[in-house]
Amino acid sequence: MAILVLGGAGYIGSHTNKALAKQGYNTIVFDNLVYGHKEAVKWGKFVQGDLANIADIESVFEFNDIEAVFHFAAYAYVGESVENPEKYYYNNVVNTLNLLNVMIKHGCKKIVFSSTCATYGEPERTPITEDMPQHPLNPYGATKLMVERIFKDYRRAYGLEYVALRYFNAAGADPDGEIGESHNPETHIIPLVLDAAGGQRPDIKVFGNDYDTPDGSCIRDYIHVTDLAEAHLLALSYLNNGGNSDFFNLGNSKGTSVLEVVESVKRVTERDFKVVMASRRAGDPAKLVGSPKKAMEVLGWKPRYADIDTIVKHAWNWHENREY
Repeated sequence: MAILVLGGAGYIGSHTNKALAKQGYNTIVFDNLVYGHKEAVKWGKFVQGDLANIADIESVFEFNDIEAVFHFAAYAYVGESVENPEKYYYNNVVNTLNLLNVMIKHGCKKIVFSSTCATYGEPERTPITEDMPQHPLNPYGATKLMVERIFKDYRRAYGLEYVALRYFNAAGADPDGEIGESHNPETHIIPLVLDAAGGQRPDIKVFGNDYDTPDGSCIRDYIHVTDLAEAHLLALSYLNNGGNSDFFNLGNSKGTSVLEVVESVKRVTERDFKVVMASRRAGDPAKLVGSPKKAMEVLGWKPRYADIDTIVKHAWNWHENREY
């Protein structure tokens, strides 16, 4: 039996693949390498393929005994999703339907899904809990919410069992330094600030210093990528033990402002760099923080690396010695 890790050459997928391997699972990483990195697949078997090609999916299920699927394969650039929604609906929704239909055909009915806090849109309060309304502000968030709804219908009709994990801001890198975060283009705040600290960019721009927050900059909930990986293993165990299909926020219930991230990078790297204050970006909420209470109570999840300096330290270690 094996776990199929879709998008396992990407950031969160590769860290989860490592966590699965450490727990003794056989894994098959399936990735089209559009954004993933073959160098990040250091555990399990690698298959290059695309969910848009049903024959690629069929081949994996025909020649392997798949116990469950971890689904990380998605486009995730919010701005691009606004400019090119067609690309996002085809890749994130239609391709997931391709996957589900092959899974059902082959009798594989367990899936752990990489969802997002973007399904909530502008929150009515913080910390965000799972019972709050979901009104995504962009096509990216809408595609993730649509897949969650598809899961509910497939469960009723075909017996699919699922866990949808709604992440907040994935951050950091493998504590062992074997894998890390590498996007092209890079949009995540911590690697961007690290680039400024390392001299790869002339400065770091902070978009907005007039929000209703203690220091005026946006507050976000940063979750160490290794803690996210651990949540996926707990979700699989939960399903294997007969848990009902459900969805969970993965947050720290503790926010960190953009300026606090900047100061953390200065402390950890012991380097100074130019910080440029810029105007707000459209659609940026002042504060996005998630409650992990449900995941803690039901899955037994507890983040181990909640401190922002620890998150930055692991990211910096990877950044300085990166292989890809």
